[in-house]
This record gives sequence, structure tokens and C-alpha cells, in this order.
Amino acid sequence: MIVFDLKCGADHVFEAWFASSSAFEDQKARGLLLCPVCGDTGIDKAVMAPNIAAKGNRRQALVPQAATPVMAPPSPEAAAVMEVIKKLAAVQAEAIKTSTWVGKDFERQARAMDAGEADQAQIHGQATPEQARAMMDDGIGVMPLLIPIVPPEECN
Repeated sequence: MIVFDLKCGADHVFEAWFASSSAFEDQKARGLLLCPVCGDTGIDKAVMAPNIAAKGNRRQALVPQAATPVMAPPSPEAAAVMEVIKKLAAVQAEAIKTSTWVGKDFERQARAMDAGEADQAQIHGQATPEQARAMMDDGIGVMPLLIPIVPPEECN
């Protein structure tokens, strides 16, 4: 496979992969190439910088240093919203400390507790919006977590 930077008549540059250089030429000749931005079929190869490997003793010197992330201070309104979200997250984290994670088995276990087939317990887990709505429509006391959490099996 070979990658080419391509350019349309409106100067939109995009990347495309081809089996070979002749495959590009064949597709161009048959009018099969088009710009993903504007739909122009007047496509040509764009100028590309060659990918030349550095000498072994120079590779480290050529590796760019990571940029330091910079962020403007939030507006007073954004700062207030962020503070509310932090407080919500803290309250939610405290509430689920005494709850048991049941994962995708949430709906089954919540329905079993509601029907008296299982002991009442505080649980949290995963449910689709449709499952959650159906449980609420059936009078089962469930509510979505306001702040997304990472399931325990996905934590490091």
C-alpha cells in the first residue's frame, strides 16, 4: 500500500491509500477520485515531504520535544459550573461507596429486587436509556448517575 497526499481544484488537501502508483493513475483516469470536502473530481497529487530516516546517532536529536499544554483561565461562569460539577461528583462518589457494582446485570437485578425475588440492596451498573426508561415506567426506583464513572473492570 502507498499513501498519497491529494489536492483538488479548490486546494483541499487530503490523504488517500492505493495499492500502487499505477492504481492511483488508473482511478484518476476513470474519474473515480473525488474530494471529500467539495466533491471535485479534478484530483492531482499534492506536494509531499519525503520520509527520510535519520542516521542512528541523530534520531534522538530530531525527536521534537513535547509541547507544554496551555489553557486560558476559565470565565467566572465556567468556573462556577466546574465547581458545581466537582461537588456533584463528590456527592455521587460518596453515595456509591456503599453500593455494589453489578455492571450490565443492572436491569435484571433491579427488577428482581422490585419483584421481591432478591434482597433489597443499593446497586449501580449499566443500563441502556431504553432499559432505564422501561424500569422507571414500571415504577422501579432507578436514576441515572449524573457523572459518568469508569466500570471497575476497566480501571488499571
